[in-house]
Amino acid sequence: MNLVAIVGRPNVGKSTLFNRILRKKDAIVEDTPGVTRDRIYGVAEWNGISFMLVDTGGFVPSSDNLIEKAIREQAQIAIEEAQVILFVCDGKEGVAPFDFDIANILRTSNKPVVLVINKCDNPEFDLNAYDFSRLGLGEPFPISALSGRSTGDFLDEIVSYLPKSSVEKKDDRLKIAIVGRPNVGKSSLTNALLGQNRSIVTNIPGTTRDAIDSVLKYYGQEILLIDTAGLRRRSSIKENIEFYSVLRTSRAIERSDVSVILLDATLGLEDQDKKIINQVDKSRKGIIIAVNKWDLVEKDSHTADKYTTAIKNLLQNYYYIPVIYISALTKQRIFKIVDIAIKIHQNRKNRISTAKLNKLILPELEKTPPPAVQGRDLRINYITQVKTEPPVFAFFCNYPQLIPESYKRFMEKVLRKHFDFIGTPVSFIFRKKNVNWEEL
Repeated sequence: MNLVAIVGRPNVGKSTLFNRILRKKDAIVEDTPGVTRDRIYGVAEWNGISFMLVDTGGFVPSSDNLIEKAIREQAQIAIEEAQVILFVCDGKEGVAPFDFDIANILRTSNKPVVLVINKCDNPEFDLNAYDFSRLGLGEPFPISALSGRSTGDFLDEIVSYLPKSSVEKKDDRLKIAIVGRPNVGKSSLTNALLGQNRSIVTNIPGTTRDAIDSVLKYYGQEILLIDTAGLRRRSSIKENIEFYSVLRTSRAIERSDVSVILLDATLGLEDQDKKIINQVDKSRKGIIIAVNKWDLVEKDSHTADKYTTAIKNLLQNYYYIPVIYISALTKQRIFKIVDIAIKIHQNRKNRISTAKLNKLILPELEKTPPPAVQGRDLRINYITQVKTEPPVFAFFCNYPQLIPESYKRFMEKVLRKHFDFIGTPVSFIFRKKNVNWEEL
């Protein structure tokens, strides 16, 4: 997926603009320079064109401060990876010396740069914005990220540099992303599946620099494997291997149909694994948990069951994710991953008839109806599937805004009991009964 990087000096409103473009509040916004240290990603869409947006910290080109140095390195990685760079300046403060320093760096990147002058809250500031033409980066776009004023024009400019979705050839092959923390064996698994050394494999975390695509021929079917290891150390980027890995992982997840979260059997499920699982679920992609290095674990006939129970207890909301135990080294059960991924890919495409949904699901919901809320009895009248890949189901009811979260989880369990959505996130939307179909 194409990447657009937001860069600029501290406290010019980059995170506010990030939230405005994504129409959500994912980035922390404070009136303090340096708040954004770790990068935040989101998938944005404008005029039918989707792209990944990365919010970088305040870029201070010449600082020796350790935190500012780390932020600078991360911004440089984002610039290197991006197809388009969104350079944000402060229209109230005017052109600052750091703006010239950053502009010089951006020119050497040979990437398209869209110059945005933020904090132009009214037309009076628009005239001041044109002073930023001195940066030599083309026409400035005066905007207000806080109010959303004049944000459409620069978004038109951004997507003009990106390939149009309608022009791109659709790739119908199953795409499996192999993701996980550094040194859990992602490249080893890829090589074992392919039967060749497609990726460099060492015991040093972050050996693989790129997300490498490989074609696996499996019983006459072509499957795309995406290996998502981190960054090989380079002189220009010394400390941010983990950031680079997260960037690659984020893009690979968005490209995939199914993501395999690889765990190290000797370490178990860690916080970073949970974050990756949350990211895959948020992207509504298929999910498999594969526990690698199973050959290193002392075990009996109950070890796998105990391990699975421990994982499920830590991931109670993700009970539908299959867990498989493998060894990339000995190739134990590695092709079971592919079999499960094919099944999940089919599940994501399945469309269930409205008649079947209502015949099987409604009686159970009537038997265990939602609790009364604010003195109102809640009733589910009708169910239909409105989307596939990922599956989305619409529930028509009398008070859609009052359905409790606990009851939504119960409804999901009922749905999964009747239909095979193993490893497949499903989404529910709730609508007032008798709503026109076109309003969905």
